Amino acid sequence: MQAANMVERELEFRGISKEHLGMYFMELGAKQVTDSFPFVYEGEGWSGQILSEAEISFTVTFKVSAVQVRFRADKEKLLEDLIKKYRYKTTRIGG
Repeated sequence: MQAANMVERELEFRGISKEHLGMYFMELGAKQVTDSFPFVYEGEGWSGQILSEAEISFTVTFKVSAVQVRFRADKEKLLEDLIKKYRYKTTRIGG
C-alpha cells in the first residue's frame, strides 16, 4: 500500500492481546502480510499495524498488556470508519 497522501492515527489498547487485535483487523477484511513486529494487515484502501506490545504494572500483582496500533487509510472518512468499527470490536472483550 502506498504511504503517500495517507492519513494515519496511533492508538494504545490495554488488556487485549496482540493476537486478538490482529484478529479484529482480519474480521474487518484485512489480510496479514507480516509475521513479526510490526505486524501489518492490509485492507482495501487501508492498513493496520501492530507496532509493539509491553506489560504495564499497576501494582506488584496487577499487570496488563499495552499494545500500540497504527491505522492508515486513503481518506480521513475511511480512517474514521475503520477506527470506529475496530473500537467496537475491542469493547466486546470479556463480555
